[in-house]
Amino acid sequence: MTSPLSPSSLSHARTTAIAAARAAGDLIRSQFGRPLDVAQMLAHDIKLDLDVQSQDLITSALLTAFPSHAIYGEEGIAGDQNSDWQWIVDPIDGTVNFFYSIPHFCISIALRHKGDIVLGVIYDPMRDELWEVEKGGTPTLNGQAFRVSQRTRLSDAVVSVGMSKSADVAKQATMILEKYVHRARKCRLMGSAALDLAYVACGRLDAYIEQSVSLWDVAAGQLLVEAAGGRFESVAREDNPDKISVRAWNGLIDLNVE
Repeated sequence: MTSPLSPSSLSHARTTAIAAARAAGDLIRSQFGRPLDVAQMLAHDIKLDLDVQSQDLITSALLTAFPSHAIYGEEGIAGDQNSDWQWIVDPIDGTVNFFYSIPHFCISIALRHKGDIVLGVIYDPMRDELWEVEKGGTPTLNGQAFRVSQRTRLSDAVVSVGMSKSADVAKQATMILEKYVHRARKCRLMGSAALDLAYVACGRLDAYIEQSVSLWDVAAGQLLVEAAGGRFESVAREDNPDKISVRAWNGLIDLNVE
């Protein structure tokens, strides 16, 4: 792909990303419910060898098609890190769900050009649901266009609150959950930031809030939400430059409650 950005080059990137996401999804789905090799078992997280295998598969597909690009993923970096083009990859978003045989996880792939997200793909291999969008285009779910929900009252809304791992951030999230659980119709803790954003984008959820996530968790979902008519806000965390606080919603509900 060359700069400046052209519709044909972006379409080629989209096709490549979709194929990579589906191939990784086939790999992950084939291992669902089977004994897994654990690379690292942490107090509140799990790292699987399958995470690395999935990212390696995606990396190979992307760099074969675009050898001058960079890869920035949960399982490491690859390619030319000085490139204006950067793929942002979460090879399994919702690893803990996957490990416990909870069928709610996904692959997330986004493409940035000079810091601007221009492509987003999220694939849920268990439900065979594929969300995709190019910057300036119409977001689709399995080929069907969608918009955010049209609900305007928080009392009618379903809000997903992400629960992060560190004690301080978990305390903040608990306070947010307590605030919204009494005002929204329902609150949910789903376990996959990327799917939360995909669900906000297509109207299944009305809002998603999390105090500490990584770029690879939300890059594709941000573009989906914004393209579907919603709003996405993020703030860098002062205590960890690699993490951001995020809230995404349909743009109609007032989330500013005390």
